[in-house]
Amino acid sequence: MTENSLKAGLAARRRLQGFWLSLCSPAVSEIAAQSGADWVLLDMEHAPNDLSMMADQLRAARSGGAEPVVRPPFSEQVMTKRLLDIGARSLMFPMIQNSDMAAEAVSWTRYPPHGVRGHSGTMRANDYGRRKGYLQTYARDLCVIVQVETQEAIDNIPEIAATEGVDGIFIGPGDLASSMGRVGEVAASEVQAEIRRATEAAHAAGKAVGILGYGEDAARRYQEAGIEFVAIGGDAWLLVRAMDDLLQKVRQDA
Repeated sequence: MTENSLKAGLAARRRLQGFWLSLCSPAVSEIAAQSGADWVLLDMEHAPNDLSMMADQLRAARSGGAEPVVRPPFSEQVMTKRLLDIGARSLMFPMIQNSDMAAEAVSWTRYPPHGVRGHSGTMRANDYGRRKGYLQTYARDLCVIVQVETQEAIDNIPEIAATEGVDGIFIGPGDLASSMGRVGEVAASEVQAEIRRATEAAHAAGKAVGILGYGEDAARRYQEAGIEFVAIGGDAWLLVRAMDDLLQKVRQDA
């Protein structure tokens, strides 16, 4: 049985709310992880995180009950290996277009003969060599989530979802809209129709679906549409809204 609550939740198709973190701060990761959220996303693709900053954010996130998910800058083998070595066990791979790309991503997370992950005997992931059973147990706690962000990827969801080792499908609504010529127009009817098509295809293949749905209205709407794991807000997004709202109210009172 896995000790990764996110992996277990995806397999059971439970509703799982999370926060998207891009401020590159261990303190923010700690606060978010202690909020009661099911998962937090530590972003390296659209945030100025580098590898040397991630271990402290992983440590901070593990202080709470939320499972930390790392999204690398792009989907490639070397960064995946290094993230796994410093203790990441849940990864979200961006811009996966087909089953070959999904299978390749999974292979980066597994040691031979099941994959191509390079081996190190002393690393944070195995408690610096103290966890003697790591090689026999590590795979049960790995959670691999792949992002579908174009209509081509949505067409290929049945094959992507059937790839052994893929635990969940995450829809990237912003890039999906851009790929359809509707940059910044996630709410457009044709974009929402593609999100529904992606959700139905993933569910038909037996996989949980995730998406960014910031704010109460969007989060509720996506959950009611059957999407299981929703990023209900981001750290920078929440900070901007709270600061602007407070300042406006105080100035009005004055």
